[in-house]
Parts: sequence; C-alpha cells; structure tokens
Amino acid sequence: MKTMKTTFLSIMMLIAFISNAQKKNGSVYIEHPTIDVVQNFENASVAGDKSKMASYLTDDFRGYNGTSSDLSDKGMDKEAFLDNQMVYHDQLDYYSIEAFPGSYPDAIEYNKDNPDGEVWVQTWNMVKGVHKTTGVKIDAAAHRLYTLTKDNKIKTIISYGNREVIDDIRSSFADRTNGIIYNHHENINTVRKMMYAFEQKDLDKAYTYYDENARFLDSSSPTFEGKSLTEQKELDKMIFEKYDIKSIDVVGYPDYLHYEMGDARVVQSWWNINIIRKSDKKAIVLPIHYQMIFNKEGKITSEMAYYNAKLLD
Repeated sequence: MKTMKTTFLSIMMLIAFISNAQKKNGSVYIEHPTIDVVQNFENASVAGDKSKMASYLTDDFRGYNGTSSDLSDKGMDKEAFLDNQMVYHDQLDYYSIEAFPGSYPDAIEYNKDNPDGEVWVQTWNMVKGVHKTTGVKIDAAAHRLYTLTKDNKIKTIISYGNREVIDDIRSSFADRTNGIIYNHHENINTVRKMMYAFEQKDLDKAYTYYDENARFLDSSSPTFEGKSLTEQKELDKMIFEKYDIKSIDVVGYPDYLHYEMGDARVVQSWWNINIIRKSDKKAIVLPIHYQMIFNKEGKITSEMAYYNAKLLD
C-alpha cells in the first residue's frame, strides 16, 4: 500500500512539473484574416500592382533582409521595398510565387510582450522565373516573416532567400572568363595514351591512368549510376569478349579545360571506335564522346561516356 501511495504521489508531482514547465504563449492558426492579407499581397506582387501592394502596408513599414550580418541595418522603408518588389515583376519572365511543397502559412498571435495585438504570419514559398536579360532561371526557396497590425496591415517583412541566384544574375551582365582552354596539355596526352592502350588491348597499361577511386558513368545507363574501377574492368572484359577493336580514331582534337570556378580539370574528346562484332563479323563504327575529370596528380577521377548504345544491337 505504501508503495502504491508513493508511486501515486510521484506521478502527481511529475504532472504538476510538466504543467508548470509548459506554458502557453498564444495561438497558432491555419486560417486567419492575416493569412489572406499576406496571400493578397503576394498576388499583387506577382501581378506587378504597386499601388495594391502599397495598400496592404503601413506608412511606417520596414522590410529587412533576414540573412544580413549588419546589426545596424534599419531595413527598407515602404517606397524602397515596393520598388524592390517591382524589380522581380519587371525583370522576370514567368514570375510566380508558389507554396513550398507540403507547406502552408501559419498565423501566430503571441500573448507575451504583445500589447498591440499584432500577429505574425510565416510563409515558405518557391520563387520562380527566368531573368529577361541573362536567362538565369530562378527556382529558389524563400521564407518570410510578416508582422501585421490589429487592422490587418503589414508592418514588417523579414525575408530569407537564396542570394546565390541573385549573385549569378548580377555576374551575368558582364563577360567573364572562367579558366583556360588548352589544345595541348599533359592531361590530353594522358587521354590519348589511355585510348591507344585500349586499341592495342593493353588493358593493364590503360588502367594505370585512372585514380584507384575513379568513377565511371555511361549516358546509356537507365539508372545513370556510377561504377567503380573494379566494376568497369569487369564490363570492359565482357565487351572484349563480344567485340574486337580494329582501330580508335580521334575526331577533331581533344580540349583540356582548367576551370577557375571549382578548380576543375576536364578533358573532353571525340572518337570513332571501329569494332567487329565477333558473333556475326559485323563492322560497327561507334562515335563516342568522353568527359574526363583529372585530379592535381594527373590521374583520371571521373569518366563520362556519351554514345548511342543502339549501334551495338
């Protein structure tokens, strides 16, 4: 009996602790007049209706960039914010604002420190469009926090978005180089030596030009999954069992691209692989394009092959 009494008292104390630890500070609404105001404001933004947008904002409205590191940022006033909104309408084709998949806006009315009865509305959206001048596509997630007054006017907007796409647009207004293209380079030499090693069926030598962790991709693969060097060796073995390589001929000339962005090193090359199918002695010309990525040590770390697999049927 004493044990039961002790257990009962413990449970009651736990319930009392939980009740005191969890305190309600307002209400969250999935339907609320403020949500309708925010939706109407976004619709006016997409339509480019500046006067209608202005009708939803208070005279002392401020708009803030939520990702800014400037602690003294005073935000944009009403007119500056409206001008900024018009930039999207004026400079984007196919401009739209859609709800992020699976999301919906919330209206939150706090009890604490909210003497004026203001309501916060938070939204999660996808902003879409194509920049008219640069052709940069925008398909970016965006989050906004709205503060609305008792009479359902938007007093504050704090915006969180992807700045990278905006930076891409700004960079695209001027011509800019992104590295150097070579038609003679040691990495090009490596590709040629590797291809002609395959032509001579010297597979051991051909594989020495690859990094041990190299990945191989094939444009004809239905899953587009990469293969390891070990898996590629097994595939090459199967190919040589079915086909006999008569010659491998370069088409045009290979290019080596050393990109400034990302420091990527890529050799792209074009070839005609002349093979004989052993089963019926049929001669086949297989045009193929390779893109091979190199590391700093001059080893191939990734190979992408583009060709028409139907030619081998």
